[in-house]
Amino acid sequence: MNYMDTCCKSNQSFCCGAKVGKPAPKMTLDAVLGNGEFTKVTVGEDAGKWTVLFFYPLDFTFICPTEIKGFSQRFSEFEALNSVVYGCSTDSVHSHKAWLKDLGELKTPLLSDMKHELSRAYGVLLEDEGIALRGTFMIDPEGILKYASINDNAVGRSIDETLRVLKALQTGELCPVEWSEGGETLGKA
Repeated sequence: MNYMDTCCKSNQSFCCGAKVGKPAPKMTLDAVLGNGEFTKVTVGEDAGKWTVLFFYPLDFTFICPTEIKGFSQRFSEFEALNSVVYGCSTDSVHSHKAWLKDLGELKTPLLSDMKHELSRAYGVLLEDEGIALRGTFMIDPEGILKYASINDNAVGRSIDETLRVLKALQTGELCPVEWSEGGETLGKA
């Protein structure tokens, strides 16, 4: 039984979506590596690593390349934090590969969610448009969803904030407002 079978009610047109503090949905999707090679990626099965999953609406758009290039340029910072980063949209792997001609080589794979299963499971799918909202999710090494942020497609996300939250989560402590690396915490979470 897959995540959608256990999560979604068969007679309803909505899904309960991923929940912070609960096991993250695991799915295997087709992907394009930054060099244009096709592969498969199972989200949530990166044993021993944190996963940063970011959804974006569509290839060949205006804000999306700034975010995708931004995550790729900061890849070494995520890698130093024992994490993997995946971008995901409802486009095909062929669209992703064609877009690499404009984007250049990336260090983060782009996942294809053409069946809308992953974007629906994470609660970011705009059903009537068939595209995802800008969602950012962090999964801990045990497969538990620790962070979820979803915003309107007109506003790009902050990679600095994504890194700040990842570092805060990795402390395992209570991190107050505006906490940054090296700052005081309030004790164990």
